[in-house]
Amino acid sequence: MLRAAMSITVFGLTGGIGSGKSTVAARFRARGVPVIDADLLAREVVAPGTPGLAEIRARFGDEVIDTRGELDRARLAEIVFHDDDARRALNAITHPRVRDLALTRVQALAAQGEPLACYEVPLLIESGLGDVLRPLVVVVVDPATQVERTMRRDGSTRDHAEARIRSQMPLAEKARLADHVIDNGGSVADTLARTDQVLDAICREKGLDPGRYPAP
Repeated sequence: MLRAAMSITVFGLTGGIGSGKSTVAARFRARGVPVIDADLLAREVVAPGTPGLAEIRARFGDEVIDTRGELDRARLAEIVFHDDDARRALNAITHPRVRDLALTRVQALAAQGEPLACYEVPLLIESGLGDVLRPLVVVVVDPATQVERTMRRDGSTRDHAEARIRSQMPLAEKARLADHVIDNGGSVADTLARTDQVLDAICREKGLDPGRYPAP
């Protein structure tokens, strides 16, 4: 999917809900590495006026469109969380569009002479990209911390947070498939230090000078 622009190395960044991969992505950005956020792309492809939103409306009805004509993401999530067929239908609408937009962004970065970029995807492995986006960086935390952070972030109950976590591949399983693991269960300083180590290792692996991406 992204190999068409392989004058640039695109490495993957993933984790799970509440694992803190956004902290890691922010550190990569702070050091000058372009980060393509799949969540932001997913919002772009269903923005008002897009074919993606029109197709979602046709499949799921007006109930998933709010009064401003935008996608009611909470209502749609409620529908697909409990219905496998609905989730597959949504993925069939959004995933190809997100992939195409990601490839466009990667090609633009390659044209600008960027040698390295990060693609941040929540369900990277589940989407079948684990073997494409290498090196693969996985952010992990212990289960209790993951639940607590998910509750704080979403304002949800413990039962709801645990159900959302169970719906994803366990972090331990993702970690076994990773080239680099970042444990985000300690202090922010520890996480940033480990992130720096991982980025420096990726640079050396790809023949790049880590000094190209200095720490802020």
